[in-house]
Amino acid sequence: MNKKVKGCLVLLLTLAITAGFCFLGYVGAPDIKLGLDLNGGVSITYQTVDPDPTAEQMSDTVYKLQLKAQGYSTEAQVYQEGSNRINIDIPGATDANEILEELGEPGTLQFADENGNVLLTGDDVKNATAGMTDKSGSREYVIELTFTDAGAEKFAQATADNVGKPLYIIYNDEVISSPNVQEAISGGQASITGITDYQEATNIASTIRIGALPVQLTELRSNVIGATLGQEAISSSLRAGAIGLGLVMLFMIAVYLLPGLAASLALVMYVGLELVLLQAFEVTLTLPGIAGIILSIGMAVDANVIIFTRIKEELGLGNNVHDAIKAGYSKALSAILDGNITTLIAAAVLYLRGSGTVKGFATTLAIGIVISLITALFVTRSIMWCFYQLGAENPKLYGVRKKAKVFDFVGFRKKAYAISIVVIAAGFIFMGVNKAGTGNLFNYDLDFQGGSSTNVTFNEDLSMSDIDAKVIPVFKEVTGGDSSTQASKVAGTNEVIIKTRTLTTEERTELYDKLVDTFGVDENKITTENISGAVSVEMKKDAAWAFVIAIICMLIYIWVRFRDFRFASASVIALTHDVLVTVAFYAGLRWAVGSTFIACILTIVGYSINATIVIFDRIRENLAKPDGRKDLKLAVNDAVSQTLTRSINTSLTTFITVLVLFILGVSSIRDFTMPLMVGIVSGCWSSVMIAGPLWYDLTMMNSKNKAAKAKSSGKDKKKAARAAGKKAEASGQK
Repeated sequence: MNKKVKGCLVLLLTLAITAGFCFLGYVGAPDIKLGLDLNGGVSITYQTVDPDPTAEQMSDTVYKLQLKAQGYSTEAQVYQEGSNRINIDIPGATDANEILEELGEPGTLQFADENGNVLLTGDDVKNATAGMTDKSGSREYVIELTFTDAGAEKFAQATADNVGKPLYIIYNDEVISSPNVQEAISGGQASITGITDYQEATNIASTIRIGALPVQLTELRSNVIGATLGQEAISSSLRAGAIGLGLVMLFMIAVYLLPGLAASLALVMYVGLELVLLQAFEVTLTLPGIAGIILSIGMAVDANVIIFTRIKEELGLGNNVHDAIKAGYSKALSAILDGNITTLIAAAVLYLRGSGTVKGFATTLAIGIVISLITALFVTRSIMWCFYQLGAENPKLYGVRKKAKVFDFVGFRKKAYAISIVVIAAGFIFMGVNKAGTGNLFNYDLDFQGGSSTNVTFNEDLSMSDIDAKVIPVFKEVTGGDSSTQASKVAGTNEVIIKTRTLTTEERTELYDKLVDTFGVDENKITTENISGAVSVEMKKDAAWAFVIAIICMLIYIWVRFRDFRFASASVIALTHDVLVTVAFYAGLRWAVGSTFIACILTIVGYSINATIVIFDRIRENLAKPDGRKDLKLAVNDAVSQTLTRSINTSLTTFITVLVLFILGVSSIRDFTMPLMVGIVSGCWSSVMIAGPLWYDLTMMNSKNKAAKAKSSGKDKKKAARAAGKKAEASGQK
């Protein structure tokens, strides 16, 4: 079989696989679980048995219920309503009774000895999870218990006093487990063994978690609610995604010719495979999840851009197409792996340490990174070789890149630093102005600071488009144009739930009068309760810790991979720069800070680190040349200039996708995409103008310090020699 026939067969097979994944993605797309903002779900309201719980008890209960609800969906929202109610919104669900049965009826949990003495209560339990071990080929199911600090001391004493005896775990006066104590257990962690199957372990762990709530709850009501963004948001997002993807493909073909066509085919397969895996892993897709997909598409394009730029460079050096393709993939591999692995580490940390929307973002990002690596390194490569075997051996089909003009980025660094410092400083000034004017540094959304939830039963079943066009304006008129207003319908009824900023007594009265006059509703069928933010203090702490740990892990990886702490330091400073610039725009333009704010910041971090890694990889390559370390300034300028086209093109393709989403999306989508566009520009700026020159400054500072120490050491040696000489001279005179 000659190579052209073989190439045709391989290309046809590749196109068939691409079409197959595209079809599977299209078929599977309707089955992807959508979040509350895109598709609605089940809303359950619990009320405390104690009519007057403390604020601390309610806060702890909200957080523990959040952990439990996330076992059903990572995008579940839990928030306080009034003084003694807690609301749980589970996205993608349609059966309230099923959710209630799965969540369980919150009750009282106790640990007791065989005489009935209570040794621990639910307050002492931090968490309980089901697991499985494999010892000597024998599968064993376990429950891992984690106790609070106070609970750890009590449990250590309880196990020490009851070695060889059972410890009874009692939930609502019913024994759910009675494990035997084998030894005294300290450290705040323990395992329950001897469980017959995983389902039993899951049920017991779930019961312990719900029983560990600080207060006892009873179900007050449960409803199926509609999407907060409405069908228009979904259709416009899908339309924007398709148009954005098409524009990116056209851009790739126009700039990179035949390789661009190969990348476009692989990108179609990428999207199809992404949709298939989102369905397979039952990922709940929300706006933060869409951010993860946008970032991973940008990284998929980025990997191809790095490779194609390398191929152009090889052709510019006079190599033939075969050798250029081979060398292009070989030389681009380290930059692609480093960038994707660094972001994957961040995604893993965010998933393990974060909660809520952070988990959803991390999941879609991780899936996207893995797929992008596969499509860039294997699928695109296979298609490229197919084209080559079919006779595409003319370098003009691939584009020949002339030697890049070297710009003095290091020389411009002080001006670049000054521009960034001015923008960041302006952000802090705006924060101060906001604090003085409103009492808050930012314009916090309902998700962060809570507000009021108003339930209105209309005389007819209004559609979401009618609610957006007729009802929402009434609420905005009363609240002074509050941009965070959200609406959702209760399925099977005429009831609509509208969430706004906290309403005053006067505003409630005005609102009720307007609703009665405009829509003829019965005022007795209008109720308003103040609600807490869906993003609790604990969730904010989880997100902050996840972010810090992710940054530290990325720093360690870059340090180890590049064997130079200055590379790691410069990359982290560049990341911090991007976050502060974006935050400055949030403060200055008073963009709403809600749950999507977390996803937006994380997207920018992942995007920026990838671009910085590519430049650092080229600096490392330049330093490895014979004269590389003799002129560090040239090594940096050359590296940034060589990767400049890649930095601009990658940022441009991602920016195009987000821009189309901004233009075609509804207002809530625009509130989300505008900061992303700022972050993309900021990330490109910091990677090109800040990161490389900053590494240069850190390296020069280190060299100067070493020279100063060496000089100081030399002076000390001379002083010691002179002192020794004088001592010897004095001794001779004696």
